Amino acid sequence: MRILFTAAVAAIGFAATPAFAQDARPTFSGGHVEAIAGYDDVHGGGESRGGLLYGIGAGYDFRIHNAVVGIEGEAADSTTDDCVGNACLEAGRDLYIGGRVGAVVSPNVLIYAKAGYTNARLVATVGNVRDGTNLDGIRAGAGVEWAIPHTPVSLRAEYRYSNYQDGIERHQGVAGLAFRF
Repeated sequence: MRILFTAAVAAIGFAATPAFAQDARPTFSGGHVEAIAGYDDVHGGGESRGGLLYGIGAGYDFRIHNAVVGIEGEAADSTTDDCVGNACLEAGRDLYIGGRVGAVVSPNVLIYAKAGYTNARLVATVGNVRDGTNLDGIRAGAGVEWAIPHTPVSLRAEYRYSNYQDGIERHQGVAGLAFRF
């Protein structure tokens, strides 16, 4: 019985070993998906309007010592609009692809900067007539990410600025909840 008991304990110990190996993967490395929400402020033609921004993002990070380099993409929408009488201008979906570079400043904190291409949709409505246009631009931003210890979840906060054609610009403050895999 002692031999069987010892063999069973050893088998359980060896079976649990791969779970310990997963903890050895460095923080801020690999793929991630995230949900984002925040404040969106659109400027153009001497006017500015604010609203709620919400969306999803995904990316992949490479960690080299205490440096992180990654690629990311995002699809977002906004409640930002401006109406005068029966004429409205709405800030629609916003697509982004770019990269980020950062520094791991503590075991669970990453500070980063980002830059890339963005494409926004503006929709004008006058009465029953609706027309939209796409605007190309660039985005730059900076943020901080905190990895919740012993989980694949992290929290992000960032500011980003987008400059589009036709004199349209956007300021956003967003928070994100990311899941790493």
